[in-house]
Amino acid sequence: MAVPRSYCHSNGIDPLKRTPAMKKLRFLVSLLTKNNDYQLEQAVAAQRTSTDLGVETQIIFADNDPITQSTQILRVIQSDPILRPDAIVCEPVGGTALPQVARAATAAGLGWVVLNRDADYMPELRKTHAAPIFSVSSDQKEVGRIQGRQFAALLPRGGTILYIQGPSENAVAKERFAGMQTSLPPNIHVTSLRGQWTEESAQRSVASWIRLNSASRTPIDLIGAQNDAMAMGARKAFGDVQKPMERDRWMSLPFTGVDGVPKTGQAWVRTGSLTATVITPPTAGQALSMLARAIESGSKPAERSFTTAESFPPIEQLSRK
Repeated sequence: MAVPRSYCHSNGIDPLKRTPAMKKLRFLVSLLTKNNDYQLEQAVAAQRTSTDLGVETQIIFADNDPITQSTQILRVIQSDPILRPDAIVCEPVGGTALPQVARAATAAGLGWVVLNRDADYMPELRKTHAAPIFSVSSDQKEVGRIQGRQFAALLPRGGTILYIQGPSENAVAKERFAGMQTSLPPNIHVTSLRGQWTEESAQRSVASWIRLNSASRTPIDLIGAQNDAMAMGARKAFGDVQKPMERDRWMSLPFTGVDGVPKTGQAWVRTGSLTATVITPPTAGQALSMLARAIESGSKPAERSFTTAESFPPIEQLSRK
């Protein structure tokens, strides 16, 4: 439980400068999967921010399963009140932002933060509960628009893209696709496949597509994926093609992704494994900072906050390529 604001001020204590005797704030962060570099970067950002703030944070992963995620969080909410965190930060797996879980958390007096997703129940919960309730996200449609501009820069004469999307029910995948379409020139066409945000899922999806007769008849000019892990999975699938000339043709194409984690996505661009990525800063650290300040100061964060995405390398540099 956070130190009440009235107690802090009546005793001359700055609520953001707790003494060691005061109980630390405790948070739970629920992420999608360990098999994704952006999700691991989310965990790193959460842990780093927790250390800086002097709060305790438990990080769990849902193995890309919405039922697992709901069960994990509800188990925490229904635990002994002494063991509960002060707030829950969740990046939802499925097509919804876990409305029932959110209501259970806020009914128990816990803060609730959604990462990288819009939640239509937010206004209702913010009216009826005092705990901090908000979302922090990249503007996913802008991420898609940036990727569409990358495609236009890399294919100035038009062509066809093999585009690997996230899960069909996932809002991030839908918004990135919608944004990409708004900035894609009419002379660029899209052939879509599905993945689960992981390298292995994209590798399987592309490998299955390669075995189709239509694959050899489709003149693909660029491989685009909705995250860097799936872009690298596609590279592995094409690298396994048995015929040398066909394999070389595939591997000579531009490969692009999204997330731009420094040690993976950005590094892959620098080494030439990817041609471009879109940097989407991790949101978990910002969410924890906002939570701690809101609880300790009694303030109410804005319902929605955004990070800023950018092309890596810049679009102008891609145009020169």
